Amino acid sequence: MFVSPAYAQAAGGGPAGFELVSFLPLILIFVVFWFLMIRPQQKKMKQHREMIAAIRRGDRILTSGGIFGTVTKVLGESELQVEIADGVRVRIARGTVSEVLAKTEPAKRSAAEDDEEEEEVEEASEVKGRSAKG
Repeated sequence: MFVSPAYAQAAGGGPAGFELVSFLPLILIFVVFWFLMIRPQQKKMKQHREMIAAIRRGDRILTSGGIFGTVTKVLGESELQVEIADGVRVRIARGTVSEVLAKTEPAKRSAAEDDEEEEEVEEASEVKGRSAKG
């Protein structure tokens, strides 16, 4: 036969040691994802948590279901009572609030209300002190 098979003289192969250059594209992709996707999403989530924590009575809100309402009562850390129509009040989870449309100013308290609150706090601390001793 006229054609002879060609054999490789010496196999060069890949580099034997660890090279950072081979991981550079992967690292660059992660950095781009961090600044373009992950970091802005974390900032948005933090702002939403702060907004939900600051909700108080009288605020106009929009729920994630598209219902507009006014907060009539804060029932706890995770629950609100919202008036969605005249005389129609519903209980919703704080997490379903997607936007606070109008913030209200905190209600100004009279001196009498402040005195009552101080008395309640003092009574509660006395009761707590008695229960700890007995």
